[in-house]
Amino acid sequence: MLYFNVVLFLTYYLKLITYNTPSLLYRFFRSFFFGNYFYGLCAVALSVDTMMRQRLPFNSLAYFVMIFSATVVYYTYAYTSDSNPNAKNERSDWYANNKRFVKHSQVFIGLLFAISFLFYSATECSSFLAKPFLNWLILSIFPLVALLYYGFQTPMLHKLNLRNTGWLKPFIIAFVWAGVVTFFPLFIQATSARSNCNLNRNLLLHFTDNCMFITVLCIMFDIKDYEEDYNRELKTFVVRIGLRKTINYLLFPLCVLGLGICLVHSYFQGFALKIMLVNIIPYILMMVVANSLNERKHILYYLAVIDGLMLVKAICGMIGTF
Repeated sequence: MLYFNVVLFLTYYLKLITYNTPSLLYRFFRSFFFGNYFYGLCAVALSVDTMMRQRLPFNSLAYFVMIFSATVVYYTYAYTSDSNPNAKNERSDWYANNKRFVKHSQVFIGLLFAISFLFYSATECSSFLAKPFLNWLILSIFPLVALLYYGFQTPMLHKLNLRNTGWLKPFIIAFVWAGVVTFFPLFIQATSARSNCNLNRNLLLHFTDNCMFITVLCIMFDIKDYEEDYNRELKTFVVRIGLRKTINYLLFPLCVLGLGICLVHSYFQGFALKIMLVNIIPYILMMVVANSLNERKHILYYLAVIDGLMLVKAICGMIGTF
């Protein structure tokens, strides 16, 4: 009965996000996904997954507010500052028609980040300053790479714009995401507990697992931008080798490789077989979604279904820890 209800819900959900009607619920979904709030939710969920897998108590609410707000502000700023006149799609139209809302949202979410950051810094400042240099180096590299990804359109950093390297783009995004949701929660927890962050084997395997998973999602997402990237001469994998070869010779092998890493990670964590089966569900769904990309999809399919696999992965990981 539970599986039947889940199937019905997913069927309704997929119809909802692909049905072009100006209903109130549909407008809410567009704002939720186009406004990048869903990315913030995924960042929080994956961070919680990390802490549960490492069997650590949760960080303070201020930390999760920082992660959510920083993710939303970064993605929204990156999209609004990407001046590409050829980018004509529903999301770019949404930003053009909701400039006032986006501006107010950025101010509000930015203030939310600043308040939570100041609150946390006031209570943990001395612990932060006492951390070893290696911890600071590990943490600083991920925000730095994120800044260099877009270069912020400044003359000095424009040449270091990592996004222009098409084939490297999915690996860069995955590296930053995996680092933020894997290392940051443990570093913050170690700071609160007045201890050092332990870079153990399980943590490194979890980082590799997250990195591989998100890399595949990024390559799938590049399929949506195939025409735009082709016109911009951005040599992504899809532009270089074509759609079918990307799916058959790149996505599926990477899914299998990621599945193998997930199983190795589960084995070293001592998970039982039923927990391993729960943890491989996101990879099975990833293969199903990859196979569906032979046909062009609505933009919300990419934002809700493909990126939604991050949320599925986090939920399955949390379920596995119980």
